[in-house]
Amino acid sequence: MATTQTTGFKADADLLKAAVTQIFAATGVPTKDAALVADSLVLADLRGVSTHGISRLAIYAERIRRGVVSAEPQMRVTRPMPAAVHIDGDNGLGFLVMRRATCEAIDCAAQCGIGIASVKNSTHFGMAATYLLQAVEAGYAAIVFTNASPSMPVWGGKTPFLGTSPFAFGAPGGPGSPPIILDMATSVVARGKIRRAAQTNESIPAGWALDVDGNETTDARRAYEGIVLPLGGPKGSGLSLMMEVVAGVMSGSAFGGQVGDQYRTLDRPQNVGHSVIAFKPDLFLDRTSYGTRVDQLVVRAKACPPLDEAQPIQMPGEPEAARMLARLTDGIPLGAEDLAMLGEQAKLSGFNLDINALRKV
Repeated sequence: MATTQTTGFKADADLLKAAVTQIFAATGVPTKDAALVADSLVLADLRGVSTHGISRLAIYAERIRRGVVSAEPQMRVTRPMPAAVHIDGDNGLGFLVMRRATCEAIDCAAQCGIGIASVKNSTHFGMAATYLLQAVEAGYAAIVFTNASPSMPVWGGKTPFLGTSPFAFGAPGGPGSPPIILDMATSVVARGKIRRAAQTNESIPAGWALDVDGNETTDARRAYEGIVLPLGGPKGSGLSLMMEVVAGVMSGSAFGGQVGDQYRTLDRPQNVGHSVIAFKPDLFLDRTSYGTRVDQLVVRAKACPPLDEAQPIQMPGEPEAARMLARLTDGIPLGAEDLAMLGEQAKLSGFNLDINALRKV
C-alpha cells in the first residue's frame, strides 16, 4: 500500500526510474518509451538540474491523460538531403521525439561527417544536455536548439514573446579530459527555477524577472506570472530569436509567441520545434590529434589563476558530472512535495506506490 510521506529523503536512482516508468506506462506510453522518459527525467535530477527532473512529471502525465500529448506518436521522417532529416513528432513526448532526432542526426553524420535533424509538432523536451550526452557518448559533437512558450520579452519590449530557450553545445573530451557540455538558458535564469521557487514558496534574487506590471520582483509567484529577463540584455534576446528562426521558423513548428505553454494551454498541442546538429569532432584532423588538442585546451583553461582559490576552474558540464557520480552513490535528494506528487500520480495511474521503498539504503 502507498504510505504517507511528510519529509524528503534521498532516493535511489534506479528505483526512482522504475517508479516513473511505471507511472508513464500506466498512462498508455509503451513501456520501452516510458523507460526512456524516466531515464531522461532522473538524469536531470542526478545532474542537479531538478527544474527539469521528476518535478515536471505531473504536467507531462496530465497532458497525456487530457489527450493533448500522444502516448504513442507515429513520427514521420523525411530526408530532403543525405545530411538532413525532417521529423514530424506527431505531438509525442519531447524526450522521445528529440532522442529520435538525435539518432537521425548522428546517422547522417556517420555518412556525411555532419547531420542536421529539424523537428516540428513536438513538446517540451526537458534538459537539453540529455541529447548532447547522447551524441557525445556516440562519439560526436552536437548543437541543440529548441523554442519554447513565450516568457521573455524581445529586447526593447515588455511583454512575453520569446522562450527561455537553451543554447546547448557538447563535444567529446580527450584521453585526459571530460566532455564539454554547455547547456544554458538564454534568460538570466531558467524559467523552471522560478517555477520551482514558486512551488516551494521561496523568494528569488532581484534581477531575475519582472511582474505583470513590469516591476522588478523577488516574489517567485509574481515573477512566474510576469516575464523572465534575457541574459546579457540584447544578447540573450538575440540568441533566443535565433532559436525561433532555426527551431521554429525553419522546422515548420509554431514560432513567434505561438508555442503553447504546457502548464497553461491544456486544450491544444504545444507544437514545439527542435533542431540538432551532430558532427564528427575529427572532420578536419585525425581523432588522436583532436583528443590531444582538446586535452591541451582544458589544461590551459584550468591553469588560469582562479578568482577564488577555494573554487578551482571547471569546464562546462564538469560540476554536473561530479554531482551525478555523488548522487548515484548517495541518492537523489527529493523534497516532500516531490514525493507527494509521485504518490498522487501513481494513484491517478491506477496503482499504489510505496514512496518509502524508493529511499536510498
